[in-house]
Order: sequence, then structure tokens, then C-alpha cells
Amino acid sequence: MSEREKILEIRNLVFSFRTYGGVVHAVRDVSFDVRKGEILGIVGESGCGKSVTAQCILRLNPEPPGFFENGEILYAGQDVLKMKKKELRNFRTREVGFVFQDPMTSLNPTMRIGAQIEEVFLSRTDVTKSEVKEKALNILRLVGISDVERRYRQYPHELSGGMKQRIMIAIALVSEPSVIICDEPTTSLDVTIEAQILDLLKELRERLGTSVIMITHDLGVIAKMCDRVVVMYGGKVVETGDIREIFYETAHPYTQGLLKSIARLDMDKTDVLTPIEGTPPDLFSPPEGCPFAARCDRAMAVCQRYMPFESRLSEEHMTRCWLQHELAKGI
Repeated sequence: MSEREKILEIRNLVFSFRTYGGVVHAVRDVSFDVRKGEILGIVGESGCGKSVTAQCILRLNPEPPGFFENGEILYAGQDVLKMKKKELRNFRTREVGFVFQDPMTSLNPTMRIGAQIEEVFLSRTDVTKSEVKEKALNILRLVGISDVERRYRQYPHELSGGMKQRIMIAIALVSEPSVIICDEPTTSLDVTIEAQILDLLKELRERLGTSVIMITHDLGVIAKMCDRVVVMYGGKVVETGDIREIFYETAHPYTQGLLKSIARLDMDKTDVLTPIEGTPPDLFSPPEGCPFAARCDRAMAVCQRYMPFESRLSEEHMTRCWLQHELAKGI
């Protein structure tokens, strides 16, 4: 995949939080890229750093207590971490959209839907008030909302959960961004509405050519939606690959554990799901070696002491696991 097709690059990103209990090392040397028109999934259990990483892209994590220790976030060759306030505001309102996790609490209950969509244009001088309203109505139609004039005037409490999530997607898309980040966009929705929202996102990707970053802990969502996958654990990327490689050529024990812990259509009713024993690492004092070593039934002495290097298994497939080392073959 050529460099020109990369629209967003995260390089060696390190982000932490200062708390009364010490420093939480939430994101530890994370690198990945997003390509034009693709859906990239970031998967991992709660506390692995996926949402913090996503919010770092738009610098939405509060600073302080959060702070960047290292890394670059490159968009069209420009480092987001070096942007001034005006540049950052333009980047947030024009280039990258964000769909937050819970539509029930993400919308302002005191503002009409139309006003919340139009907030994106408050600092813009290149569009008139009538053009702003027309853009808002058009984006409501685009995300599958009917009777848009009435919805435009309504308040969030007058809408269903699925409708609120469509509004959140509309807000993210109204400025026609190149990338949209979806942070657990279907967590609070029932399965029927979830399927509708996911189908909508895929349709919008096809129609608009927008790149999508899908943050989730649900491997079913990953399988349905994504072209490539980033697997995170303990604030680090432990495996990346295209969707086929992640599901059928799984290399990291953590990814294998995730796959064994979910139900499959080909399972017998007597089959038992296999949970991942143990608990995630303490990010106040993260381990020196592989973050998964304490829970891995194939861990070796080297896993406890040293973080594995990247092992490149194919053009797309990468993992960080000592089992891929030539000296560990056959273990």
C-alpha cells in the first residue's frame, strides 16, 4: 500500500494521565495508519487504551491531567500535536468527525437538534445562515431520517436511541470530513438498531468515500464492518492485519483468546466458551515485558522481561509476540 493512500498516520504515540494515585500510562508507543476509504477497526477489552488513542487524534483528552510524552499524529503531512488553536479548531470541525459512545448523554438536552448540527459552522465565514440550515437538513436526509423539518426543531428527549445515534453521525458528517471516528457507536442500542446503524456507516463509506475508524470490543462488529484491524492490549498494539488474517491466521495469544471467548455459528450447544483468565495489567506500573504475559498460558521467561519486537508476517500482518521469534518455533 503506497504512502499517498494513507490519510492519517499515528507514530509512536505515548499519552499518560497524572492522577492522585500516580501516572496512568494509558497509551504506550502506539503506531498505525488509516487509509483513504477504508474501515479500520480498533479492538480490545475495556481499559486497553483504544478510546484514549482515538480521542488523542482530535486532542479531546483533557490536558492536564493528560499529557503527550512522545509521538506524532500526521494528517496530510501536518502534525496535529503541533497545531495552534485555530488550526486545531479547523481540523476538528472540517477534517475529522467523531461519533461518541453514548448518544443518550452526548447530545445537549437543552438545544434543538438543528442547532446542535449547525454548531459545527459557528466559526465559519464561508457559508451563510440559509446554507447552514440546508446542509443540516441534507445531512439528516443522508443518515436516513424522515420528516427532517420536524426533527430539525425537536429536542433530544423526543427521539429514540437509534434516532439519536443517527443524529450523532449526522453531526460528525455535516462538514464532509475525510475521516470519521466511531467510539463504540452501538453500545447502548438493541441488536436491531445496531444492525441498522452499522449498515448506515457502511453505506456512507461507499457513498462518500469517508475513512472510518471503528472503536469496539465486539468482534462481531469488527467482522461485519472492517477492512483492517488493530488489536490493543495494555495500552499497546499487539497485532494488526486485514480482516482475514486476524480471524483465520491469528498470531497473538491475546487475539486468539478473544476469538475463543465468543460464540460462533458452527459451535455445538454443548461447547463451552473459554474465558481469558486473570486481569489486565496495572497501567500505573505497567510490566516491563509483554503486557499479556501474566495471562498467557504460553508465556516464557523472556516475555516477562522484554517487550517483543514487531514480527512482520505479511505485508499487512504484524504481531508483537516472542513466539514468532525463530528461536521459539515449535514451542
